[in-house]
Amino acid sequence: PEVVNGRTHKATVVDLSPWVEYEFRVVASNSVGIGEPSRPSALLKTKAAVPVVAPTNVSGGGGSRSELVITWEPVPEELQNGEGFGYIVMFRPLGSTTWTKAVVASVEASKYVYRNESITPLSPFEVKVGVYNNEGEGTLSSITIVYSGEDEPQIAPAGASALSVSAAEVEVSWQPIAWNRHTGRVLGYEVRQL
Repeated sequence: PEVVNGRTHKATVVDLSPWVEYEFRVVASNSVGIGEPSRPSALLKTKAAVPVVAPTNVSGGGGSRSELVITWEPVPEELQNGEGFGYIVMFRPLGSTTWTKAVVASVEASKYVYRNESITPLSPFEVKVGVYNNEGEGTLSSITIVYSGEDEPQIAPAGASALSVSAAEVEVSWQPIAWNRHTGRVLGYEVRQL
């Protein structure tokens, strides 16, 4: 608080964080200077409040077929504002109007995996992650686009041919598989000897 006059024996301290322990000291001052501080008060915890800080770095992707993986940066303890802290994960297919909502009751959580056989590979979803505690639901992050997991390639490479290069080497070639939105990127090929 601001400096209070010498006849006042109490002051209100403002702008403290919810659900945090504080201790206080008082110092007397006059025109000569500032005296020694009092002994610290007993620890006092402020009351809990609805959390106001949303998780950051909401993203995701990857995972297996029929999975939507959502990740975020956990909210630090000093910003949880009370007991019973957890996360609210909301997502919907891009273009849909209905949100699916899941509650993650772990303070340390930084990931949620939604599994559903009806999810097609590499489907875009709108995702947001919020927070809650025993006082109520707090702030939600802004919307992020996250893609569902990829599927394994559904077709084999075509035009495989082999050319003998030496007594111990054969060069194998094939036509690459075109990128497909439903199966994703081809990250590599495996050549098998029969």
